[in-house]
Amino acid sequence: MKRRLISELNGLIDEKVCVQGWVYKFRRLKFITFVIIRDRSGLVQCIVDNNKFDISEIGIESVVSIIGKVKESNNKLNPFELELEGIEVICKVKDELPIEVNKENLEVNLDTMLNNRILSLRHPKINAIFKVQNLIVSSFREFLNKEGFTEINTPKIVKEGAEGGTEVFEVKYFEEKAYLAQSPQFYKQMMVASGFERVFEIGHAYRAEEHNTNRHLNEYISMDLEMGFIEDESDIMDLEENLLKYIIESLEISGKEYLELLQVELPTIHNKIPRIKFEESINILKENYNKNDLKGDLDPEAEKLLCKYVKENLNSDFVFLTNYPRKKRPMYTMPLGEEGTHSFDLLFKGIEITTGGQRIHDYKRLLENMKYKGLDANNYESYLEIFKYGMPRHGGLAIGLERITAKLLGLENVREATLITRDRKRLIP
Repeated sequence: MKRRLISELNGLIDEKVCVQGWVYKFRRLKFITFVIIRDRSGLVQCIVDNNKFDISEIGIESVVSIIGKVKESNNKLNPFELELEGIEVICKVKDELPIEVNKENLEVNLDTMLNNRILSLRHPKINAIFKVQNLIVSSFREFLNKEGFTEINTPKIVKEGAEGGTEVFEVKYFEEKAYLAQSPQFYKQMMVASGFERVFEIGHAYRAEEHNTNRHLNEYISMDLEMGFIEDESDIMDLEENLLKYIIESLEISGKEYLELLQVELPTIHNKIPRIKFEESINILKENYNKNDLKGDLDPEAEKLLCKYVKENLNSDFVFLTNYPRKKRPMYTMPLGEEGTHSFDLLFKGIEITTGGQRIHDYKRLLENMKYKGLDANNYESYLEIFKYGMPRHGGLAIGLERITAKLLGLENVREATLITRDRKRLIP
């Protein structure tokens, strides 16, 4: 018999069906047993006649195939239930479960949850996090496709790190030394120059940072875009505003059941996201919070305080921080005067979720900025070459998928929004 999903059963009243899934809960009475079955689409209550079927040896989370008749009902799960007519145990649970996934909340600490990641994903609320994340990815893709962008897939084994510095993972590549890509930055720019003009990628990025905080990962998913023929970084910020509105609207429509399960209320973007220059933010922090220890960048506390100020004074959960100091931005960032840059970060509820800006499109100026950064241009020949053959003004951004998921859902640790975590101390599962 063809398998039916639980979500299909409401249209099959009085029909005999086959349902396959995991045993979620039992409630045993003298003459009948209530069994809750879970599949990817939901939960269903099954009624078992104890005189006809002995299911005492079947444990929680065993995988079963059930034949039963769909009947109208007023149970808490659905307006229907299944009257059991046959059951096959596909796979019996052999050991005691290390975590209980059939409680309303998963009552374990983060390490235990991550150590038993695959099992924890069976919990409806944990599962819902990644259903939301999937919608974020799909709406990111949908929006950019509508805006004339082409999706690309770029190498993750590279000769040089695009962001500079030492935060790269070294890879033995036959007789040569290579690295895991910190970002697809160089390739995005190459594809703009190739004539695509507008490109995006959703892919893995790697940072060999020693940080072991609730906001850092060593492997994460980066949602990148790059676009040509811009005037300056304002065009990129305008695009991201519309992109975020699209993502939030998509979640409200397609992710309603998950948001309700997680008890999440999404932020609203009122017209324009505030834009504050970096130097102005430093003054705001000094004057309002006596924050005087900043040296050319914002620490995590400063990001939280600035977001607090923006929320209280400008009624926004988001803020663009613009014109970052030149010494704090990568060599490809377009300078603004001697000390500034045409760049920005997007802060959301106390944390940076986006870095972006205008890039240098002139070959000579790019060489000069490499020199300013202390980089050897000979190490970047394949990247530099494209700037000799005509490059439009261009810019782009990168959004950390796990970070934006975590902040939208009000999660304290980015690992909660990471399917399989790779951080300073975690290489399994």
